[in-house]
Amino acid sequence: MISRQLYILATLLIISFQGYSQDSQKKLEEKREKLNKEIAYANKLLNETQSDKNVTLSQLKLLNVKIDKRTELLATLNQEVYHLDNKIEKTESSLFDLNEELINLKRKYSKIAWHAYKYKTAYNKLIFLFSSDNFNQAYQRMRYLDQISSFIRQEAERIKNVEEEKNQILSQLKAEKLEKSRLLDYEQDEILEMEKEQAQKDRLKINLLAKERQLKDSIKDKEKQSQELAKKIQNIISAEIASKKDESGKVYDLTPSEKELSSSFTSNKGKLPWPTESGVISETFGVHKHPVLKKVKTKNNGINILTSKNSEARSVFNGKVVGVTTISNTNIAVIIKHGEFFTVYSNLDKVNVNKGDEVNTNTVIGNIHTNLKGRTELHFEVWKGTAIQNPSYWLSRE
Repeated sequence: MISRQLYILATLLIISFQGYSQDSQKKLEEKREKLNKEIAYANKLLNETQSDKNVTLSQLKLLNVKIDKRTELLATLNQEVYHLDNKIEKTESSLFDLNEELINLKRKYSKIAWHAYKYKTAYNKLIFLFSSDNFNQAYQRMRYLDQISSFIRQEAERIKNVEEEKNQILSQLKAEKLEKSRLLDYEQDEILEMEKEQAQKDRLKINLLAKERQLKDSIKDKEKQSQELAKKIQNIISAEIASKKDESGKVYDLTPSEKELSSSFTSNKGKLPWPTESGVISETFGVHKHPVLKKVKTKNNGINILTSKNSEARSVFNGKVVGVTTISNTNIAVIIKHGEFFTVYSNLDKVNVNKGDEVNTNTVIGNIHTNLKGRTELHFEVWKGTAIQNPSYWLSRE
């Protein structure tokens, strides 16, 4: 069954995670909340693309994103349940120890209480004192009676405190077991949702296979635009490098400010802000098997980010616009230089910057195009000189 396979997959993810014991409950809850927001956002984008009644590849990509996030969510829920199991085990152990302590305390208390009862009247106390052989013994007996009284008060207070602690731990244990039950129900609901999404994905693939010719034409068109974009980027970068050559053809070193900018860009690897306010990665860097067509592979020089309608592209770092180039009527690309690094923002239909403009981190550089099928997707690349980089390594994962 699908649910069994998905559950095993999620379980394998949690087992393979070596540092689960170090995650606090708070971090796990924060991660769960973040994943839920990402799933909700992917669903919002899916609803936007479904405004067009025709089945599209974007819908399939978004479903894949949702299923991936849902799998990660299941793994997180498993971690939370495991974490709670450990807490419950420790709480039950503490409760057992407290019960043992209470039994011992009450046993001691009953023995002392019997002695106190024996001498509870003034008459019995006097007999006990006057039956002493000498004054010193009488004094010691008087101290003994005082110590018994004091000890009884202390033990009674101690028993009271242990009882209160026991009741607190019982409440804690009850809350932990309720939370575990809630998480397990939540997990089951997520498995059912994933089953529905998997079935929806299978139906989409079947429908898309019926459009094989359209898909192949779309791939050819994208490849053509990608090649044209790569050529224009290389020309712009080559022109920038050529501008630093002297008469003999030797390339000058970067200026001190360019070196500083390059160093700063490098030090922010993995921390750069996203080029969109929000979004999901619909296609990663590198060569991929086509999600529908067999024996067909596609290559991506950057990453594609699906986002909401009317979204804007933003510069990920301080730099200078060195190119604004048109790939098609609805696909304008902006290239920004950051010392020896370049970032590329493609599939814009309106641009707010011009060649030579200085930009800062998060400067809005243009509007991302939304096609007739409701897809709003930014293509983003990172280059170091003429070498293509994987943008996922540079952008923040938060």
